Amino acid sequence: MEIERKYLIPNLPADYESYPHTELEQGYLCTSPVVRIRKSGETYTLTYKGAGFLVREEYNLPLTKEAYEHLRPKADGILIHKIRYRIPYQKTYTIELDVFLDVLAPLTLAEVEFSTEEEANRFVPPDWFGEDVTFSPEYHNSALSRKKQAVSF
Repeated sequence: MEIERKYLIPNLPADYESYPHTELEQGYLCTSPVVRIRKSGETYTLTYKGAGFLVREEYNLPLTKEAYEHLRPKADGILIHKIRYRIPYQKTYTIELDVFLDVLAPLTLAEVEFSTEEEANRFVPPDWFGEDVTFSPEYHNSALSRKKQAVSF
């Protein structure tokens, strides 16, 4: 089960590039239900995500590089390319700051995962977070993958 909140980031924090980061490429084989392939460094994953916003099922399975490369051209829409920064917050949380590249630039989103729905509802984000888009389906990566051209955010 995945419990997370998602926020638009209007202005990046000054020191974000100093945090650990990973380049991600991901594509969607299906968007309902969500079936995603992802390359993160030399790690390849197939993910199934159930319906929902704040709380939804998520299952991850390892893929080989060869399996990823076989499935990559089968992805619907665009491949999403982003840099994910992992920023510690309040000794309890990790902010996953996604800086989108290519067609989805200059979109920047932050996600924070929680152990319970109650914890997610009590969360107070840092001042540099913008609008809470947790319940906005257009900010799911699966929806973003259907963009065909440059977008304005």
